[in-house]
Amino acid sequence: MRAVAVTAFGEQPQLMELPRPEPGPGEVLVRLSAAGVNPIDWKIADGLLKDTVRHSFPLVLGSDGAGEVVAVGTGVRRLSVGDAVFGQFQRPERGGGSYAEFAVADERAVAGAARAVTYATSAAVPTAGTTAYNLVEETRIGEGKRVLIVGGTGGVGVFATQLAAGRGAEVIATARQGLADLLTSLGAAETVDHTVGPVADQVLAAHPDGVDVLLDLVGGPVAFGEMTRTVRDGGTAVSTVGAADADVLTEHNLRGFNFHNRPSPQLLEILAGLLDAGRLTVIISDEVPLEDAPEALEGSRTGHTQGKTVISF
Repeated sequence: MRAVAVTAFGEQPQLMELPRPEPGPGEVLVRLSAAGVNPIDWKIADGLLKDTVRHSFPLVLGSDGAGEVVAVGTGVRRLSVGDAVFGQFQRPERGGGSYAEFAVADERAVAGAARAVTYATSAAVPTAGTTAYNLVEETRIGEGKRVLIVGGTGGVGVFATQLAAGRGAEVIATARQGLADLLTSLGAAETVDHTVGPVADQVLAAHPDGVDVLLDLVGGPVAFGEMTRTVRDGGTAVSTVGAADADVLTEHNLRGFNFHNRPSPQLLEILAGLLDAGRLTVIISDEVPLEDAPEALEGSRTGHTQGKTVISF
């Protein structure tokens, strides 16, 4: 089968021919139709898991994917051959990932795909969608809350904007000129252009009483600390990139933490239901063939993505 993999951490990802994997107990083999690109993919290629997780080479990249189950291992109960599924396929210990024509997944890492959208759309959802959903849940966003989303036009930001607005929150999202209309169409009450001046200053000028919740999807420790100025006393500030210092937040009477995602098949089913009901929109900025996956990963490194990039087979 064709796959995009690395032969060592730090090496350039490349298209290669690899043996088709076989499912073990509790696993399913999926013929993938599409794979979603996420920042975690190039971070793994660079060696993010080098000292923490068992791995083998060649290591196929990619976590998110969607396709059809073509074989099941012993003990599989929820899924059958022929089922359309989406979910997460990264298996470093087996050298497996979703940038391949076939991939093995733990039955608990995938769920039935939405019926009303394409495989490409489903493949864009698992990591960013579950992250956004869990962020909204864990920060208790709901009616009457004012939420600032920094990194609003990225994969997680687009979903978080919709999910928070869908719960009745007043969403302020960062977006450069030309993308503001997109986020307001997805539910943002207003946008802040981070290219024209400090976001914190702009938010506080418009809302001197601050925001209830800060979801910072992009900023490092210094930038995150600056953004916490926008959070009112007793509010919540969360970083998805490990920039939050719990002790500092406590000193400022803020609740906060570094977010770690916990996906599940049940959560994937919820997202599939939202897709089928037309209550969740997926923004696909680019769709590329498998051989262009290395270039797509390089584009992801810039941090200026708008929505999701999808690899189609």
